[in-house]
Amino acid sequence: MSASRLFTVLLLAGAALCGAARVADAQQVGTPPTPQQDSIRIASRLDLDGRHAESRAIFQRLIDGAPTPAAKAVAQRRMAVSYGFQGDCAKTAKYHEMVIEYWKTREAAEPQNAFYQEGEMANEAARICIDLGQLDVAERLYVRGTELGLKEPEPKTHPRTLWEYRLAHARGRLAARRGNAAEARTHVANARRILDADTVMAAQQARFYPYLVGYVALFTNDLATADAELTKAVGLQGTDPFLHVLLGMTYEKQGNQEKMRSMYQKAYDLSTGHNPPSAFSRPFARRKLGMN
Repeated sequence: MSASRLFTVLLLAGAALCGAARVADAQQVGTPPTPQQDSIRIASRLDLDGRHAESRAIFQRLIDGAPTPAAKAVAQRRMAVSYGFQGDCAKTAKYHEMVIEYWKTREAAEPQNAFYQEGEMANEAARICIDLGQLDVAERLYVRGTELGLKEPEPKTHPRTLWEYRLAHARGRLAARRGNAAEARTHVANARRILDADTVMAAQQARFYPYLVGYVALFTNDLATADAELTKAVGLQGTDPFLHVLLGMTYEKQGNQEKMRSMYQKAYDLSTGHNPPSAFSRPFARRKLGMN
């Protein structure tokens, strides 16, 4: 595959990363929302407001009454994220596993996309669990996500280096959370090496590198580096609430209460999606701002 073709494929893959979670919300211009879209919108809003039991009652009705396996998988994924909002790693992983089972039924019909989505679902559950401090569970899920994604047959639309980079990124964060600075730095260096070895993949993924460096620095108490790298990460991905949370944590450790509060407020204001970054950032920022 030519570099230009692979670059196009990766652009599409990047869109697919969020596309599956948004498909039920999407509306064509001039097309009224479907009942399922209305229900998902209402349930998502309830999660943002902290009314999780009410949200999950709606998602359960959507699961029970889903007209197709694909629609059921969409609702199950939303249920997984809903449990993430409430801080339940185990239930999040349970429902993501249901979505993985759906994509397994699609392997013959659309193998490239199916294996990619299987890997994505495991990684999405892992992302929620690491944010909740369930590090061993998160590590198992990240490894599983990589294994599933690498099963994609030729012609691959998602290169091996993409999954290797994501796993190095995850292992760096996990090591930092466990207080192992030396191991974390090894994984950071590995992530950098993978990016440098595949410049086409790096064109899409390098923007996540300052997040890794800043995250590791924050949790290994290198606050000057955390401040610099997370500020850079926020500049690259200005609408990600989780990066604002991390920068707020940095300011909190530095004792800068004004900047800390400002950053947590921005994180709260940006946490409007029904996705893993908001699932952690919204309730966390709410507590920090004394809104509970």
